[in-house]
Amino acid sequence: MNTELLTSLMHLPVKKVNGFSCRSNTDALAVEEPLEICIEYGDAADRTTKNISVTMRTPGKDEDLAVGFLFTENIISDYSNILTVKPTKNNVIQVSLQENFTPKLSQADRNFYTTSSCGLCGKGSIDAITTVSSFKNIDKVEFSVSVETLYQLPRTLRAAQNNFENTGGIHAAGLFSTQGELLLLREDVGRHNALDKLIGAALSQNWLPLNRHILLLSGRASFELIQKAAMAGVAFVAAIGAPSSLAVELATESDITLIGFLKENRFNIYNQTRNIKITGINEN
Repeated sequence: MNTELLTSLMHLPVKKVNGFSCRSNTDALAVEEPLEICIEYGDAADRTTKNISVTMRTPGKDEDLAVGFLFTENIISDYSNILTVKPTKNNVIQVSLQENFTPKLSQADRNFYTTSSCGLCGKGSIDAITTVSSFKNIDKVEFSVSVETLYQLPRTLRAAQNNFENTGGIHAAGLFSTQGELLLLREDVGRHNALDKLIGAALSQNWLPLNRHILLLSGRASFELIQKAAMAGVAFVAAIGAPSSLAVELATESDITLIGFLKENRFNIYNQTRNIKITGINEN
């Protein structure tokens, strides 16, 4: 078992009941701990440190989480804005920004305490939610995805989820090619953290915009997840669970193809853009 898996899991004693019998055993649980994200910015002679967020997350890929969070909240605009990303103490990540870059701290005008279940908890106002993607007006890329490829995505994601296999209670965000190849996977007890980790990793590798890929969410598609996807230029979002009404509205406004309830032989199309075709479907 790798080191990261060890830090993200905890084994606790439980009593397992099966029918009318009970026995003592141990159970693997996903670790949930707070992570403080802070930034350092300003001239070399006058650096300022500011706490930006405390989020409940599963330890692992914390640097990706911090970078992805700052990007999807529109506080930074590119990975080149960053000088260093490093832990300063336990459960604290500091992102030091380039001297010539001024962070958009107006985007941080909210109570930045979030929980693992709802990344929007603590938003100061509805206006603070609707950040604007720098990829909003880029040219649309045309591509097609076969229905057979879509049907295999959940199985591929599940097979790659070490933490879910061990705990049964952790979310994942997976980035796929249009041929169904898993390119990037991030897990977390919070669905919004899993996506921020994935976007942070993609940003650090200069992959954005993600307009030639499929983003698969292991659970439901909430408004915030679609907003984060839009920030990263994602053109196709698939969710194993249901979308919310506001998520569908945002996907439509952001020109994102959105499907939900993706299983091995079925899914619902909630929004389909003109530039993306799903092949192999016989419409009645």
